[in-house]
Amino acid sequence: IYMVNYVNDAPGTLQTSGNHYDCHQFTLGEVWSSAEQMYWLDKTTKADFYCFYPYAVPADVNAYSFQTAADQSGLAAYKASDFVWGKASGVAPSKYNVDIATNHILSNAKIIVRPGDGFTEETLAAAEVKVRINDVLTEALIDIADGSVTATGTPADVVPYDYGEYYRAVVVPQTVAEGSELIVLTVNGVDYALKKGFTFRPGVRHKFTVTVNKTSGGINIGVGDWEDDEEDNGGSAE
Repeated sequence: IYMVNYVNDAPGTLQTSGNHYDCHQFTLGEVWSSAEQMYWLDKTTKADFYCFYPYAVPADVNAYSFQTAADQSGLAAYKASDFVWGKASGVAPSKYNVDIATNHILSNAKIIVRPGDGFTEETLAAAEVKVRINDVLTEALIDIADGSVTATGTPADVVPYDYGEYYRAVVVPQTVAEGSELIVLTVNGVDYALKKGFTFRPGVRHKFTVTVNKTSGGINIGVGDWEDDEEDNGGSAE
């Protein structure tokens, strides 16, 4: 948490260092706690609070480099790829706790694989299925002041975590060009590639329902946001 005091009743500017509190670490047990208490400047000076997770000490609060894992097949790597951010503005000194609401600022892909022509639930379940999100940027430059994200780095294939009924991966918000192989399924050694442009949006969970057709290799996709809306984008794979 960063705490930035108001100056002459106007918001201060978040700095990499030199704020009222810089990158003050809290941990969650039964309650939130820290090794050192935080105190107000005085009885009247308001402050802004900036919060993010996971904990780190950014070299630049306006361009913090955060790396998501390319291999998220392990639950620890999947969880470590998430980033949450929040801000509480213009909080006046009081004896009460400061409430800070945080949100996911990266994107999330939920991929559900369904049998189509030439498959049954049983044969698909027995098959060797591998899933990857193809050739996406895995590094983000995050502005801690406003929670904005810029995709950067070198493209990589992202392997999602297998929850059993679906796959999940954290993806840096970005736009994938039209005609790209967005999602590739490998079923018993045979690749099925969805060639489609797509925009991964901050704070949004995109739902991909993938129907695998052995004869035509078709893939149908439904896309929803973090609240699972009913928006649908169809497509096919060869």
